[in-house]
Amino acid sequence: MLATIAVGFTAMLVAWRQRAQPGAVPLVALFLGACYWVICSLFRLQATGIQEKILWNELAWLGVMLIPLAWLLFAMEYTGRDRFIQAEYLAALALVPGITIVLALTSQSHSLLYSNSEVITFQGQQFLNRIPGPWFWVAMGYTYLLGMLGSIPILELVLSDAATFKGQSGVLLAGTLAPWLSNVLFIAGILSIPAFDPTPIAFSISGVFYLAAVTQYQLFETNPSASQHAQRLFIDQLQEGALVVDSNGFIVDANESATDILGIDSRQALGQKAAALIDQYDVFENSKNSSERTTIAGADTTGLYDITHTEITDSRGRAVGSIFTLHDVSDYVRNQQRHKVLNRLLRHNIRTKTNLIISHAELLAADSEAGDISLVKDSAYQIEDTAEKAREIVDIFEQSRHPDTLVALSSLVTDCRSQVEHDHPDADIRVDDLPEDVYVPSVLEAAYLNVIENAVVHTDDPEPTVRVRTERGEERVSVVVADNGPGIDDYEQSVIERGTEDGLSHSSGLGLWLVKWAAEIADGTIEFAPNSPSGTVVTITTPAYDSPAPTAATDERLLADSHW
Repeated sequence: MLATIAVGFTAMLVAWRQRAQPGAVPLVALFLGACYWVICSLFRLQATGIQEKILWNELAWLGVMLIPLAWLLFAMEYTGRDRFIQAEYLAALALVPGITIVLALTSQSHSLLYSNSEVITFQGQQFLNRIPGPWFWVAMGYTYLLGMLGSIPILELVLSDAATFKGQSGVLLAGTLAPWLSNVLFIAGILSIPAFDPTPIAFSISGVFYLAAVTQYQLFETNPSASQHAQRLFIDQLQEGALVVDSNGFIVDANESATDILGIDSRQALGQKAAALIDQYDVFENSKNSSERTTIAGADTTGLYDITHTEITDSRGRAVGSIFTLHDVSDYVRNQQRHKVLNRLLRHNIRTKTNLIISHAELLAADSEAGDISLVKDSAYQIEDTAEKAREIVDIFEQSRHPDTLVALSSLVTDCRSQVEHDHPDADIRVDDLPEDVYVPSVLEAAYLNVIENAVVHTDDPEPTVRVRTERGEERVSVVVADNGPGIDDYEQSVIERGTEDGLSHSSGLGLWLVKWAAEIADGTIEFAPNSPSGTVVTITTPAYDSPAPTAATDERLLADSHW
């Protein structure tokens, strides 16, 4: 027993020196429990009275229950599964050991742990013999359960392809098997010495094996925990959503991106039927057998995501589940829509005005009184205006591909107002007090300028009036522009809000599209509402920043934009 204590303390000190490594601290606790158990057993053997022997037997239970718990924690941490080592889990695991220790310390007042106690003599040595009670078998079964649970991840490493981990894990399991086997033989009554539990002595074998694992097999210099963490980190830090579903349709894993996209609670999702939690799960199922691109809308309805399906197979080639990867294609789809609209408007507007110019030019050439020279000039100016708007839109698209510049909202709105007043001196443009500590992306200059300018230009009132005000929220700011014009047609508003055009439904020009796209690139929205008694209220809502330096969230969004 003294040799067992010496080996155990040596192994404990070696493990303590590596305490910064995964699994080292639980292994120290394991050897501490083993040494404590051996010391109590030694004092129990040396004790002469039955009460003294019972006392040391009761105290030994603290080490008995600590060992399997420490083994399980070591296995979890060593193999990289320490995410399961949380306060609530530890409290649940310690419940049975805690009850057992209390029952052990009070064993003489009840028969739950032991039904009877006596001292027997074998070859001149006195041994304490205690008849197990019902809770004894509960405690033993629990210790074996923890031991088995801890051995499973270690056994996985033995069966892995990594030779280093095979050696480490094989030695660990061999060391663990010795006290287990001796305890089973003792409980089964197979050993020749009655009432003597050799399990504490078997820990000397464990100590030798564990020392070999540390010194010869580099237990703490090379361990597999990094691999497990890397796999988890890779999934969690994917910009794309990753959803893992087993062959029966249950969610077994999902990263944060996927739960955010699908609008589900990550803590409640695991182990639940995917079809019950995800409204569009039938689209996921259809993507398995579809050769075409499958796209779904995110939970917030603003994002669009392509689904990629990958089948998971086991070592025998059997399908055991699926990984669904969600690729954000929102910007790609929006850009397709933008270019479609831009191409249609350029073709339609320029072709229409060009035809007018040509026809009236031909009339003027034949008869100077037949053509309308003012119509020719207006059409030419409109073509010029369309080209200028198209250039501004191209500039806006280009800004989405490069780091954004944040500017003070107050100066941006003031500059836009000054520019419109310069071009239209008869306009009455009123601007309420503007916040001085709010910054927005500079791409919004085109949006604010076009909204204010359109409010002045497209009105039949001889005294156009425009009012500009701001509404500040916690993280966003709204610029509200109200005019007294005829208002924007409901049909045209619906086309803009839908975000695309076709040959039968389209808007009349590029101005509103420019405003909408600039707001979207700034991660914002545009809304229309009627003004009283006449006119339109246009609200552009975007993120608000407290400093001119782009935030991390801004950088991430810009990188996502530049990808397309």
